[in-house]
Formats: sequence, C-alpha cells, structure tokens
Amino acid sequence: MDTSEAFPQNVLPPDETKRLMDNAPSKITPAPTLKAIDDVDAGLTAAGYIPNRQIATAVYLAHHLQKPILVEGPAGVGKTELAKSVAAWMNLPLIRMQCYEGLDESKSLYEWKYGKQLLYTQILKDKIGSVISESDNLARALDKLHAFGDIFFSRNFLEPRPLLRALEQPSGAVLLIDEIDKSDQEFEAFLLEILSDYQVSVPEIGSIQAAVAPVVLLTSNSTRDLGDALKRRCLHLHIGFPDEKLEARIISSRVPGIDERLLRQLVTFVQQLRTLDLKKLPSVSETIDWAKVMVLLHTSVLDVTVVRDTLNVLLKFEADIEAAGKQLAAMTHKAQQAAGIA
Repeated sequence: MDTSEAFPQNVLPPDETKRLMDNAPSKITPAPTLKAIDDVDAGLTAAGYIPNRQIATAVYLAHHLQKPILVEGPAGVGKTELAKSVAAWMNLPLIRMQCYEGLDESKSLYEWKYGKQLLYTQILKDKIGSVISESDNLARALDKLHAFGDIFFSRNFLEPRPLLRALEQPSGAVLLIDEIDKSDQEFEAFLLEILSDYQVSVPEIGSIQAAVAPVVLLTSNSTRDLGDALKRRCLHLHIGFPDEKLEARIISSRVPGIDERLLRQLVTFVQQLRTLDLKKLPSVSETIDWAKVMVLLHTSVLDVTVVRDTLNVLLKFEADIEAAGKQLAAMTHKAQQAAGIA
C-alpha cells in the first residue's frame, strides 16, 4: 500500500513515528559548568541583578546538581526578576508559566490540535478508497485504518505548552513556574515527574525527556503551604528584604546616575518604614519606583511635604499611609542625618 497518497507528506507513517521515539535521547546533557560561585555573582550583576551570597550559591548549586530552586519570600523582592536575569546572563530563552487556581495539564503541558486532527480526518476520508481495497475483509480494513488512527495522536498533532516547550529547547531554557502557591495541590503533584527527571509522560506517545535540563525556578509568596514532596525535589531559597548596603546597590543599578546623598536618604527612610506595623511593607520594587519618582521630581533633599505627596508609591493601603504619616517628620529627619544633610 502506498501511504504517501493517503496522507500528507508532513505526517509520518506509524513505523517512522515509532523509530523516532525509540531514538529519542535517554540522557540529559549537562549545561556548561560554572567554576565558582563568584562567576554567578558576576554574571547576575552584569545582567542587572544584584545578588547576595545566598542567591548566588543557590543558582550555582542548582546548575551543578540540576535541581529546581523554590524561591520564597514577600512580593516584590526580586523572585521573578531572578529568573529573568538568569536567562539573560546565560543567554537562554525564558519560558514562564503563571500559576492560578484551576491550572491543569492542557494549559501547562500540552493539548491536542483538534482542528488539525479534524482536517486530516477529512483528508483520510477522501482517500479512503486508496487505503482500503475491494478485496479487504472487515478485519483487514480496520487494521489498515487503525494504523492511521495512531498517527492522529502522534507528536505532529501535539501543541506544546510551557512545560513541554521548556523540555524541548535544544540548548536548554530557564523555566519559571511563577507563584506556584496559587495553583491547586493536584497540579503541584503533577509537577513531581518533571522536577525529578525532567521528563513528562504523554499517554498516547510515551515519555518525552529533555535533551538539556532546563534551569527551573519556582516562586512562592507563601499564600499556602506547599507539599513536602515538592519541597524535597527543590533547593530552597528565601529572598527577604535587603539590608541598607544591598538595597543601595540594587537602586544604583536600576536608577543609574541617582545622586549619592539622595540614594542614602531613600534607603534610610524605607528601612525605617519596614520597622513599622504595616499591612504591607514596601518591597524593593517599590523602593526602585520611589527612587525614579524622586529623580523625576528633581528632588535632592527629602522633606516632609514631598514624602507625604509620594508616600502612595511605597505604601498600598490607606491605613498604612495614615500610620506612617504620624512619624514622617522623625523618619525624614533621620534620613537627612544619614546623608549628612541635617
């Protein structure tokens, strides 16, 4: 039987599909090695991300051990930005999967191209006469059609979603599974195979394994407790609020040319805000935004008026703004003192 007329050329016959699956890579090729933790520090810094020693160490270990990193900490401290910077530094594609309640396999791993399957079913229907001869009995005719039926659930009809796309990148990728704590426990369990072996199982095809292990970062804002099975498969990294020295370095890298005295005032003021009993403490991203606002307003010295007018950049709840407002004068004065102004 000549199957070339019965089916378009870009769809492989069953024997060829099986041959390709049998020859698929069975081992994960390691990515280029890093010689020292300092290499990570320098690489991330060059990409615009200022890491502390714990962050650089976690990335270094994840690279060598080929283990995912579970990055926890309050919102806005640079968890997602870390994944972006790793991708930029290592010159790898960033594949991001945003988690949410109800996320399932079809949205995260793969789904079948139903429209394409229907189209090719119509093509096969039109060519049915060339596939089945008049001498075929029912059993033989069904066997011939069954061979083509398997093709409809081959790799050619598979639409990869973020998880599968990350595994299929020929040179590797950075896979960001963002806000894993917003997904369901069922989805968390579904991830275990991928995080353990960098492979997925597709019932109609079999296991698909990564040729190059992706760098995987999962972020969590700790809105719910994650399962022990997931945590066992990951290196743990907690990114908290930075100290004054590190925060000053971060702002300097993100707001080039900022005046040194203004920078010191901003950092001192924000560090004081974080000691208050607020509903939401200002994050690093909000400090960066506030620094940009001050540069935009041509501010060189913090005073109570400009701080009060722009406090909504740092604080997101009216109750927090009111609580901080009672201490603005004292905190502003201390910030000026830190810069040698007052």
